[in-house]
Amino acid sequence: MKKNNLITPEGTRDLLFDECKARREIETELMELFKDEGYSEVITPFLEFIDVFGGFSQESMYKLTDSRGRLMVIRPDSTQPIIRLAETRLKDLPRPLKLCYNQTIYRANPKESGRDDEIAQSGIEIIGGDLQKCDKEAVTLAALTLKRLSDDYRFEIGDCSFFNLLANEAGIDEERAEEIRPLVETKNFPELKKFVGDNMLAELPRLFGDAGVFEEARRIFRTEALKSALERLEGVYNDLCKLGLGEKITVDLGLTNKRGYYTGILFNGYTAGYGKPLLSGGRYLINNTQGIGFAVNMSAAAKKKP
Repeated sequence: MKKNNLITPEGTRDLLFDECKARREIETELMELFKDEGYSEVITPFLEFIDVFGGFSQESMYKLTDSRGRLMVIRPDSTQPIIRLAETRLKDLPRPLKLCYNQTIYRANPKESGRDDEIAQSGIEIIGGDLQKCDKEAVTLAALTLKRLSDDYRFEIGDCSFFNLLANEAGIDEERAEEIRPLVETKNFPELKKFVGDNMLAELPRLFGDAGVFEEARRIFRTEALKSALERLEGVYNDLCKLGLGEKITVDLGLTNKRGYYTGILFNGYTAGYGKPLLSGGRYLINNTQGIGFAVNMSAAAKKKP
């Protein structure tokens, strides 16, 4: 007897009428914006070999096998397939390589989490090129994209270099660092203090707010590596302020990410009425390939469109 022939799997849903129209309108608007800025569209396969994806647990991916018994997954991420593409069919093109996409990812979230398993995304990737110049371009485009989606938005920037450098200086191994990382991100000061004591990592979550954060960080950061990362981030912040976005920006030096391929600047965009990031991105290193990019959650953006 069929039990599930009239329902959709948890984490997925049908879109009807006005929702479809809203999704298509936003997708068209953003893809036109990206292409006007010099990005070329690519589409990667719905199915990929599991070897493509680092930083994802087995439990977070939908898996299957092909006719030869090889383990495959339904695409849980767009960045890593685009890196695969950049390293193969597009390897001879000049850098920076500027690509954009509009496709769906699938992640097997815990069913009690309330998160969608099926997420439509539009986004960009800049592969290679001058790091500082590409960081500024990607973050500026992300902020302008967010502004297209809503007048009532907030944009936060940080850099996971601060956490990584401070953890390394403190002699904290990778396994323990991954236990500490969410405590910094969520600003759980009591638990963080138990883990790191008076180490400077305990101060990192306090370094958030407006431009004054940079001055405060300069007083307590001691190494050249930390000061250099701070200078790069401040340069990006100043560029955004020149666009008149200063009052919309929050600086958070405790911003970090559990996915291991992120190495530098991180940023998130929020809009009123939606508690999770509508846009997120950052600088990464995958298979020795440097890049930066961001993705917009089109499923959420379409729900918010009037």
